[in-house]
Amino acid sequence: MKLNAQQVKQFHEEGWLFLPDCFSPQEVETLRAEAEGIYSVDRPEVWREKSGAPRTAFAAHTYNEGFGILGRHPRLIEPVEQLFGEKLYMHQFKINAKAKFDGDVWQWHQDYGTWARDDGMPEPKAMNISVFLDEVFTFNGPLMIIPKSHKHGVLAAGHDKATTSYPLWTLDHETVEKLVDEGGLVVPVGKPGGVLMFHGNLVHGSAGNITPFSRKIVYLTLNAVSNYIRKPTRAEWIAHQDFTPIQPCADDALIRYAQSHKQAAE
Repeated sequence: MKLNAQQVKQFHEEGWLFLPDCFSPQEVETLRAEAEGIYSVDRPEVWREKSGAPRTAFAAHTYNEGFGILGRHPRLIEPVEQLFGEKLYMHQFKINAKAKFDGDVWQWHQDYGTWARDDGMPEPKAMNISVFLDEVFTFNGPLMIIPKSHKHGVLAAGHDKATTSYPLWTLDHETVEKLVDEGGLVVPVGKPGGVLMFHGNLVHGSAGNITPFSRKIVYLTLNAVSNYIRKPTRAEWIAHQDFTPIQPCADDALIRYAQSHKQAAE
């Protein structure tokens, strides 16, 4: 799947792009069910809120076939290869759960700030590309992004280890206010199967979810092979150290996987 000229322009100008209906209901339904199964397992890759609700599941592509296919899917890999002009490897893979009633916040931050400070990534030549597994509304803890904030480079940040169960390099209120005054605030929402991609330096965050509507999103952090991490400090299942270029699977691989699972259940 290739981006058109207008999409490429928007990405470079605003730092983000939303592609609705990228994956079919059948493809998403299978992954949603498997995500719930992963959240129910006690393993180090599954992080939980202080309440015990699931927060994120790392590296599911390494032990779950469906998410392994998603991690190689051409609808996700090809647009990023197009923008970076080279092959990619998987720096990080996670299924973020904003659990109904108990989903906690993700503070204002830049992803590349963490990749640079914690993993030794040389340049912001990596990005998150995400797949909505649930419908994302304006009220169930959606991602909020600040357009054009990626143009400011890496911003000063503090290492917040107390607010949530997940330590994060976060921005102060004054910085966020200035960026919003300049670029505004956008809340990408949409049906399951939508795909959001955004620059590694784009400032973003999300509020808690006190609604009865869960919000699960899969994030692939795709890094240019030449930009591999130099000084990793985190576990390999958080910041991967296998820099093998991703070879995209067939476009219908997830459909065939969904069909095989349906047949097995019947």
